[in-house]
Amino acid sequence: MQHADYFKTTFLPDVVNLNQSRIDKLEDRVEAVYAALTADATIGSMLTGKIPQGSWPHQLIIKPKPNGAFDADFMIEMTYQPGWEPARYIEEVYKALDRHSTYKLQKHGRKCRCVWLEYAPENGVGCHLDIVPFITLPDGRRVIVNRDDNAWEPPFGSTDPAGFTVWVKRRDELTNKQFRKVVRLVKFIKLERGSFNGVRSVVLTTLLGLQVTDLNSLTPGRYSNIATALVNIIEDLDRFLQTQGTTKPHLANPNGDGTNFNHRWTDETYRNFRDRIHAIAADLRAAYDEPDTDKSITAWRKVLGDKFNPPTSKRTGASTNPYVAAGSTAGIAAASRSGRSG
Repeated sequence: MQHADYFKTTFLPDVVNLNQSRIDKLEDRVEAVYAALTADATIGSMLTGKIPQGSWPHQLIIKPKPNGAFDADFMIEMTYQPGWEPARYIEEVYKALDRHSTYKLQKHGRKCRCVWLEYAPENGVGCHLDIVPFITLPDGRRVIVNRDDNAWEPPFGSTDPAGFTVWVKRRDELTNKQFRKVVRLVKFIKLERGSFNGVRSVVLTTLLGLQVTDLNSLTPGRYSNIATALVNIIEDLDRFLQTQGTTKPHLANPNGDGTNFNHRWTDETYRNFRDRIHAIAADLRAAYDEPDTDKSITAWRKVLGDKFNPPTSKRTGASTNPYVAAGSTAGIAAASRSGRSG
């Protein structure tokens, strides 16, 4: 059973999605941090713009667990400084936060490609910003910094900060605006089950998006609602992973800039992910195809947990099921068959 209305009106907006108020506050925080950096006496004149990155502009942030935190990334465009080694850009952004009257009091630090800034939890939810220096070199290449190696990334060519966002948007268009919702649901499954930790958000989004093709989008009903899109995309991903064997596949950045995400996970992480997706695909199909309301809810909870709580109904036939059109006794079965791939 699809429980399509419940997914759309309750489960996604109330349980999975990050509150709009927190998104608004995130935007205010990024503006404030950027204003502080541009006002810094040392690096302020080097900054020429900011670009949201990752789950934030892709509209893929979900609620963290209680007492958890959500992450957001943004790039700061910095002018090239002759004589500076790559790692210095991160060091100087870190020092600018350290000089600021407010941000020096917040937890902050450096990672391989960014400076991070942590906010105290509000009502049990924290926020973590990653600030990524983004530089245009004299030869026109656009790069970020690998602080650990003191090198530019990518080593050849340019990175395209907007390309991945455009790619995600196209997946959403091909799936009747369901792709982003599916990614959020899979991230929720990961968070609730904790069964494929170590798979980074960008890797998960890329693997799911690779299953959405122009050809697949031509199948009627394939992405008709959230549940149908979720089942089909996960089954397609399962088939893809099963053909890859036990070694992680090469995962090129779909923005076409020549970079890849191979360093974001290990063969061991991949094998665990492959096994879990295989089990989850079977569980999702069983929940989707189950015609009994109560049994279907139980089956969906096996994947989504006890927070999945649609209304139940005493029914004598399919016409009393609120998720199937009245008089259609084969609605779910037909949708299930037409939604299958292959």
